[in-house]
Amino acid sequence: MDRLSGLDASFLYLETPEQLMHVCGVLILDPSTMPDGYTFAAVRATLDARVRKVAQFTRKIRRVPFDLGHPVWVPDVHFDIDHHLHRMALPAPAGYDELVEICGHLAGLPMDRGRPLWEMVVIEGYQDGSGEPKVVVFSKMHHATVDGASGSNLISYLCSLEPDAPPLAPESAERPGRSPGSLELFGRGVVSTLAQPLAIPRMVRPSVGLITDTIGRARKGTAMAPPFTAPRTSFNGTITGHRSIALADMSLDDIKAVRAATGATVNDIVLSIAGGALRAYLDDRGELPETPLLASVPVSVREESQREGGANKVSALFARLGTDIKDPLERLRAMTDANRNAKEHHKAISADTLQDWAEFAAPRTFGLAVRAYAGLRLAEKHPVVHNLVISNVPGPPVPLYFMGAQITALHPLGPVFHGAGLNITVLSNNGVVHVGIIACKESVRHPERMVAHFPAELERLRQATTALPIG
Repeated sequence: MDRLSGLDASFLYLETPEQLMHVCGVLILDPSTMPDGYTFAAVRATLDARVRKVAQFTRKIRRVPFDLGHPVWVPDVHFDIDHHLHRMALPAPAGYDELVEICGHLAGLPMDRGRPLWEMVVIEGYQDGSGEPKVVVFSKMHHATVDGASGSNLISYLCSLEPDAPPLAPESAERPGRSPGSLELFGRGVVSTLAQPLAIPRMVRPSVGLITDTIGRARKGTAMAPPFTAPRTSFNGTITGHRSIALADMSLDDIKAVRAATGATVNDIVLSIAGGALRAYLDDRGELPETPLLASVPVSVREESQREGGANKVSALFARLGTDIKDPLERLRAMTDANRNAKEHHKAISADTLQDWAEFAAPRTFGLAVRAYAGLRLAEKHPVVHNLVISNVPGPPVPLYFMGAQITALHPLGPVFHGAGLNITVLSNNGVVHVGIIACKESVRHPERMVAHFPAELERLRQATTALPIG
């Protein structure tokens, strides 16, 4: 039996029919590399054998009586692959438009909390620009089970470096636990509740120090951008459960060329490209605000965290995207300086601060607050906290094979929130940077118009750097 951390459990409490807390992925596969050819039956059999060796795929949520503590993970003794793997086919001829339409629909469907919190849909009949038939796997994993880093690790259990090779990690080090009785869960919940006040002094002291540090940095102009200072856009309001999706690819070599010419980090470049793309999208719609957009950028603290348990080990920093700057090179320089300050400021925050305070999230109170916030449409009545979430997830630099089929694209998609109905996630894989955009459909009906600006903005930035003097 493993107890969910407060941060993991918070993603359960935050979830409503409109604010779904799962992360998705669109895996585009080349079935021609499969040693025995593609059949759904073969994919099903291989996947069934692999996930049964990994505890994270075969455990489910169990609530503590009276919600006296965070839920626990217990083994699903009735695990059935057919509850998690599904099959569908697109009508021929099916291309990009048909693919993103069905993926948007699937992203808007909640998962069954009575079973392990993951699903995959094998989508047949897709043809990409090459004209060759492809198989697509649309995956969903609840944020209570994974963050960006742990999600990548979990996928590695299912992938290999060669079509006929065993998976990268043959089995999980974490084994399924036992299923406790209700009385034991109740007792543990009581003890956990009584112990919570004892942790407050330990958490307050560093928090006070952080506030003092932040005030000092603000006076010197070296603090990260504060929340509640974002301009309002059409995707900053109360969201629905409908989703729109757009996908694009960028050259990792081009990004590296920009890095070599400017000294900026890959993350700086990705954020600058996103700023340019959002500027162009909003300008096309006549909605470009005078002040720059503010993004929440998740940061992995897995290496620094002192906590052993929990799937989510993340913090976040806020970054202005330079949407008020037209020149791509000038925008990158401004963001590089600002991000340097934000990173230094973020280092002053304990790696476990978010996880520590999340332990106080009360299931009933948290859930009621989220529903009241949505029902009263409060996201439209207070200053905008942040405009969107942007994540940059490093991926493998070599080809990967999913059940023997080469992954030609892996587009990640994160959750969207009331007040920030847009999420942009990028992942590098085998020399390509895959961009995934997901949004509340009522707020961003045509995300393809936004994602089209990403490769175009990278090209503008690359061309601008070619004019820089060498050395």
